[in-house]
Amino acid sequence: MNLFYYLATCDTCQRIMNDLNLPESIQKREIKSEPLTGEELESLYALSGSYEALFSKRARLYKERNLKEANLQEEDFKRMLLEHYTFLKRPVLVYNGTIFIGNSKKNVEAAYNALHHSK
Repeated sequence: MNLFYYLATCDTCQRIMNDLNLPESIQKREIKSEPLTGEELESLYALSGSYEALFSKRARLYKERNLKEANLQEEDFKRMLLEHYTFLKRPVLVYNGTIFIGNSKKNVEAAYNALHHSK
């Protein structure tokens, strides 16, 4: 299934969603109103290869909990991703079995190319 995970209150997510010009075939999923399930996280993990790759170290809770000083392991990242939506690095696009995580210019360009030049 092709999915776009985003946060409605995130201006960057909204801009990227517009820039990508997402086809109707891609299901949009707002992660605050509909948090990730364990099964969905496992699916994202299978595509990304690590929970840390899906984890946002820019999240407000990351700073508030002083997690930079902690020696976090994959299970810690997994637990926190399921605990609170803000820990998911966003947006996340899953398209034709490929995952695009985050908002770096390079990542957004790769996602755009996959969406609009893979036909």
